Amino acid sequence: MVRAESPILWFERSARRDLRWWGMLLVGLIFVYAGWTVDPATNCSADGECAPWLVPVAGGLGVVFAMGGAVSLIVNPSRGSFIDPATRELVWWQGRVADGRATDAGRLKLAEIARVVVVEGSDADELFLYGRNGELLPFPKDEVMPWPYREWAAGLANHVPGLMIEERQG
Repeated sequence: MVRAESPILWFERSARRDLRWWGMLLVGLIFVYAGWTVDPATNCSADGECAPWLVPVAGGLGVVFAMGGAVSLIVNPSRGSFIDPATRELVWWQGRVADGRATDAGRLKLAEIARVVVVEGSDADELFLYGRNGELLPFPKDEVMPWPYREWAAGLANHVPGLMIEERQG
């Protein structure tokens, strides 16, 4: 992916700037530490019920979590999107690594977008793009968009004439 001249609504997030991967590494290291320091024979409840097998299982899960977080931080894949003013397209990518390859990337002509629906929910917000015929356009939504989606949709409306923005409560 090459950054366009004067990209509009540019958003990019890498694994190293995403707290989820740091949290995964930290939780994994805590479980690894517990697996090495807790004596399985002392892993008993107050009523005398013991589960010595639980300590190595926790340590093993810690290794898996720590490795998952560490690999993501080392590889540092990025995700994001921008509007390319030269081609008038919404460009996005997920899983891009240092050499520019992305596991999921795409382009969408701005002229194809007729409606943006922002659903604000108690758990998470969602964003949907619809075409001129009412069809849901292929777009990975939340991972490649900056939050809050309402503001991003308003910025998109500045570049797409006649774009309808619909807000719903989920």
